Amino acid sequence: MNARIKRILLLLLAVVCLLGAGQVQRSLNRDREALGLTRTAAVLDNAPPVLVFTTVALGGFRGLISNFLWMRASDLQQDDKFFEAAQLADWITKLEPTFASVWVFQGWNMAYNISVKFKDFPDRWRWVQRGIELMRDDGLRYNPTSVDLYRELAWQFQHKMGANLDDANMYYKSQWALQMKPFFGPDGTNLDLLLHPPDAAARTNAVCFREQFKMDPDFVKQVDTEYGPFDWRLPEAHAIYWGARGLAVAKENPDKVKSDDLIKLRRIIYQSMLQAFHHGRIILDPLTKTYSLGPNLDLIPQVNAAYEQMMSEDAGMRDSIATAHRNFLRDAVYFLYEDNRVAEAAKWFKYLGDQYPDKPIIDGRPDSLPKNLTLDEYAVAVVQTDIGETSQERVTSAVQGLLTRAYYNLAIGQADRYENFKRLAIRVYQNYTAKTSKFSPERIALPPFDTLNQAVLRQLLDPKAGMPYAARAVLRTQLGLPGETNAPPAAGSTNAPVTVSTNAPAM
Repeated sequence: MNARIKRILLLLLAVVCLLGAGQVQRSLNRDREALGLTRTAAVLDNAPPVLVFTTVALGGFRGLISNFLWMRASDLQQDDKFFEAAQLADWITKLEPTFASVWVFQGWNMAYNISVKFKDFPDRWRWVQRGIELMRDDGLRYNPTSVDLYRELAWQFQHKMGANLDDANMYYKSQWALQMKPFFGPDGTNLDLLLHPPDAAARTNAVCFREQFKMDPDFVKQVDTEYGPFDWRLPEAHAIYWGARGLAVAKENPDKVKSDDLIKLRRIIYQSMLQAFHHGRIILDPLTKTYSLGPNLDLIPQVNAAYEQMMSEDAGMRDSIATAHRNFLRDAVYFLYEDNRVAEAAKWFKYLGDQYPDKPIIDGRPDSLPKNLTLDEYAVAVVQTDIGETSQERVTSAVQGLLTRAYYNLAIGQADRYENFKRLAIRVYQNYTAKTSKFSPERIALPPFDTLNQAVLRQLLDPKAGMPYAARAVLRTQLGLPGETNAPPAAGSTNAPVTVSTNAPAM
């Protein structure tokens, strides 16, 4: 066989191999499509021309390019060159758009690792926002059925913004509340304008809500009805929203999720509901233009139902959830009693005893308390325990509850009991302040005592939601305040803000 014939045969063999490879490739593409393994290419925005050319020309080597960018971003972050690292993170996610774990990591890295490198709270907030936006605006666009992305997004609201582990957490909450106020009104509860916008301005606002924050007003209403009511200016409501969205998506795509994924989302929901119960109410101070957070006692039935649902759906963790449920019920009784909602406190106190008859009513003190406590004995014991507590939410609730009971006793002529409750409130406040002064005051400090006292007085003297008119009149007289009117106010009338001057207790 001469060389010419050999070359022709080799050329024909190459053509046959290429045709065969084409047939096999088409078969592989069909199988990849059927198995959901096809990765769609994402267009790189604002990338250098060399990166765009390399990505297009060497599409099969995108993984190698991405690995190089990962290493480069890591080196930059270690050298505190965060802005270039953030740009590289954007390219990495665009190179691997359908890998949800890439979006989860980059969003978490910005919100947690990079943000805390900045001392100024506004700078921290920009990085936290960027982490949320990266997952919400782009990550979910490429991975709309990823349970991990919904869970991580909910976690950002529950933990990074909602908890108090970051010194800037109150700044995050205030900035988020300012962003949400135009959509949910000054009380954070007005959903009607989003659901049924009456005019062009309201319709524009609703469109902005959908497009900028990627939230569905109808689903917001569904979440508020099932789990709320919430103050939608606070991050816990949004953690529950994204957790519930994840569950809804998982239900629509059962073949793409595992049972463990669903449990993670459910835990996000009931943990966030517990946080909303502990500090889901905004207490405004119109004098200093500041606010603090207090418990949302209206959520107690919904939080209880969520715990019971979790115990039925998560059999493997039932004992652990039951322990958390018991702790919640004890707090619910305690907070209700402090808020002078004694009938509700008695109801949940009985429920607590019926559900956990063999458990100590206060952990760590089973021998020092009577076996069958009354509601009053239980409340006093808890207050005595809280004097040694360092929980910001519990002590805030304790101080305000004691002040509420103090003013109620003053209104009914029990001056001695008024003095006792007021003195005990000061004692709890001073004890907490002394114990936490060596820690980070920006993160776990209580509002000024005068702020807490003013908030309680405004609530009690409110003509619509406060004490009866006669009790308000007595209280105003005892405190030396000007009277409202000579008769009960007409429906819809309001009083001017209370301006009682009480100095914070000396330390």
